Amino acid sequence: MDNQEQRPFPPKPAGPPTVGGPQITSPAAAPPTPRMAPPAAPPGAVPDPSLLKRRRRASLLLKALFAVVLVGVVLALVWLANRLDTQPTAPAGDPGSGVVEISPTPPASPRALPQEGVTPQDYRLGDCFKDFDPAALRSTVVACDSPHSAQLVAVFRYPGNDLYPGREALAAKALEACHAAKLAPAAYDYALNFQRAYPSGTSWDSGDRRVDCYVTADAGNVINTSVLP
Repeated sequence: MDNQEQRPFPPKPAGPPTVGGPQITSPAAAPPTPRMAPPAAPPGAVPDPSLLKRRRRASLLLKALFAVVLVGVVLALVWLANRLDTQPTAPAGDPGSGVVEISPTPPASPRALPQEGVTPQDYRLGDCFKDFDPAALRSTVVACDSPHSAQLVAVFRYPGNDLYPGREALAAKALEACHAAKLAPAAYDYALNFQRAYPSGTSWDSGDRRVDCYVTADAGNVINTSVLP
């Protein structure tokens, strides 16, 4: 509240004169003592040491908090940069199609067949395999008009920067590829099954992004033609 000026009350008026006696007046009422605000510190006065300590402590606390937040932001950025740098990339020439491939295209340089020791990442859509084992690390690719037990009929390639989607999602995508496959009428001359192959978590980390669908014959190398149109 602002300081306000206070004035003493005026003295009471004198009473009526007494006949034959002296005139007596009542003493004036004592004015109340005004309440004054504490005087401001004069210029150049030294502040309270305890107040200085509290202000200094608050300033140090704010600086420490800012430093902690800044370090946390820097660490988060470093972690994100490392995460992006270590993200597996797609193999050369395999950027990920995003669609199920069901129509083989002629290779630029046809390989001589039969060819033994072909690794799964080198399988081509339409390849035919002798004595096929989907779990094998290498297979023998043969001409489709020679006896074989399996043929690769559909392929899906995940983009190289995708995170591992999990086993169930990969199995579902492989099933989708099998459903999308278009087979020639000759396929119905054999007792065939669809067989799926998809990456494990370990092979995904090494760059494997392929989901394959094969038709296989349980009776062995009994197929003598391509089952694709």
